[in-house]
Amino acid sequence: MKEKFEKNVSIKNKRATFDYELLDTYTAGIVLTGTEIKSIRQGKASLVDTFCIIDKGELWVKNMYIAEYFYGTYNNHSARRDRKLLLQKKELRKIAGAVKASGFTIVPTRLFINDKGLAKLIVAIARGKKEYDKRDSIKERDDKREMARAFRH
Repeated sequence: MKEKFEKNVSIKNKRATFDYELLDTYTAGIVLTGTEIKSIRQGKASLVDTFCIIDKGELWVKNMYIAEYFYGTYNNHSARRDRKLLLQKKELRKIAGAVKASGFTIVPTRLFINDKGLAKLIVAIARGKKEYDKRDSIKERDDKREMARAFRH
């Protein structure tokens, strides 16, 4: 009988929604080594300063931090290596076409473990926000916080 996987692993890129306007999202698999998946299951990963590129028709995530596995020996992985993302060719073509348009980029937004115990990364096609858009986001967030406070009392 298979052991139960921890399903509550969900690592978010909070900066992505602040810096970018997310347009379209895709769920991609990640090519990982054994020690990398063990570290992710422990929640020791980060999407800060992470970005994606398309190279030779393949989607790669760069600068994603996955801590070295504590019990790993000489087999341990390097923490910030490039990792290949797995998507269908149709999805890859759609992403590549969108990114060719100026001002669009591919941003990882969330890393999670699915029901089968596999690590998945949600990537989004995004457009960078202008400074005034960021101020609007801050104002909207503060207004929600104030309303929640007033509602509680």
